[in-house]
Amino acid sequence: MLARVAALEAECSRAHHERDEYRKLYLLLREQYERLKRGLLGQKAERLGRGENTAQLTLAMLGLLLGDGIEPEKAPVVEVEVPAHQRKKAVRRPLPENLPHVTIEVLPPEVEREGRAAFEQIGCESRDVLERRPASVVIVEIVKPKFIRKADRTESPTTQVLVAETPELPIERGVAGPGMLADTVVRRWQDHLPLHRLESIYAREGVEIARSTLCRWHETVADLAAPVVEAMRIDARGQPYLCTDATGVLVMAPERCRNGHFWVLVAPGKHVLFEFSERHDGRAVDRLLGGYEGYLVADAHVVYDHLYKSGKVIEVGCWAHGRRYFFAARESDPERAGWALERIGELFVLERAGARMRRSERQRLREEQSKPIVDRFFQWCEQQRDLVLDGAPMADAIRYALNQRQALERFLDDARLPLSNNISERNLRRQATGRKNWLFVGSEDGARANTTFVSLLASCQMHGIEPWGYLRDLFCLLPRWSSKRALELAPAYWSQTLEDPEVRRRLEANVYRRILLADPAELGKPATAAA
Repeated sequence: MLARVAALEAECSRAHHERDEYRKLYLLLREQYERLKRGLLGQKAERLGRGENTAQLTLAMLGLLLGDGIEPEKAPVVEVEVPAHQRKKAVRRPLPENLPHVTIEVLPPEVEREGRAAFEQIGCESRDVLERRPASVVIVEIVKPKFIRKADRTESPTTQVLVAETPELPIERGVAGPGMLADTVVRRWQDHLPLHRLESIYAREGVEIARSTLCRWHETVADLAAPVVEAMRIDARGQPYLCTDATGVLVMAPERCRNGHFWVLVAPGKHVLFEFSERHDGRAVDRLLGGYEGYLVADAHVVYDHLYKSGKVIEVGCWAHGRRYFFAARESDPERAGWALERIGELFVLERAGARMRRSERQRLREEQSKPIVDRFFQWCEQQRDLVLDGAPMADAIRYALNQRQALERFLDDARLPLSNNISERNLRRQATGRKNWLFVGSEDGARANTTFVSLLASCQMHGIEPWGYLRDLFCLLPRWSSKRALELAPAYWSQTLEDPEVRRRLEANVYRRILLADPAELGKPATAAA
């Protein structure tokens, strides 16, 4: 009899627990329904304010149950007027000194009428104003005079005609110089301007360039720059760890657009590389990472699983992906989600504190402070696994964490490994932003040009290199640059390359580059190309 009573009590306890879990899901659906009905949209950023406002969420649920329409987001705002002497004054930043300077002297009307001779200057006031003059496309006329020696005219039966070689262009027999090509590439893939906008922008500047011409330019110089990107890819595969992610993109087709995929591969501190594939599968991963041995920071997608079987590639989990599941469960289970998010937040705080530490110090920090938090987190996940309903957002979050436990704990083994894969997602955002503007790629050739230049531009950003100047000089050097030295032209090694006297001489001798760097007032005067 006592055993039967105990069993009934356990069954009742379990039923009450399930009722409470279902009630949380019911309240979540009610709140989402009310928000949709009112047209309210929440933020996408996975941020928690100080002292996470779970009380506000509880208040919202309570308001829905009581039917009083409480909306925490529309709580009355109390405006407090700050006294003038306590307000912070705006601090004007100094203007950059590397910009061209134009000096304009403004005289009082009396001095203009009577002349300076009647006055004595006792001081001067000055101020700087930012102004802009319109950019312009410059036509560089290459004039090659022909010469013969005077002595040859009278003494030699054959006269040798001397004429200089035509300065080399990135596109042989083309009409676009290195600066023009660099400008079109930067505007298209750094500023995310689609071709029809580029066409209209150049038309406003006085030059008609068809979008088909722009496409041909980009595909041609992409072939020219391809050895540099390939050398970057080989160099990246020799790094101790890599980060990767992928996103979808539309490819234009006759009937309807088909799907393609952009992959990003980041060697932190070295290179950012992009690749295009028709499918999001294991073969695309093999093309991206073929022959690589080391740590791979990635999400838990099955397309990477075959890499880990040999043991040559070691999986490293992403705590930001795990945090995303708990953030999604925050509304249906705020207590559990809040506890998990606080522990994960503590790990990120420790990582920020150790970012500037030496490797040995960061390893010690992780062993002494991060590891106890990780152990406590997974112990809690084991305890809560049987207490949440299957199919609930919290169940998905705990299941993901426990399934990825070994990969998520991997960062504790090596201080070089990051806590998350955020560096890949940040770089992949470049393609997502561009995709909102140009909508789709025209072909696989267009996708290849895209990934070539986006790899160079993203790597420039990683190393703090101004992209237009880099591409201009790259296009000046590439036509006669040995493919065996292609890696020297990568953004990661660009500063060392510019220190080479031979490279500096070649850049300074390039007539197009000297025209681009000339004073606008001197552009109308003829320039002499170096021999």
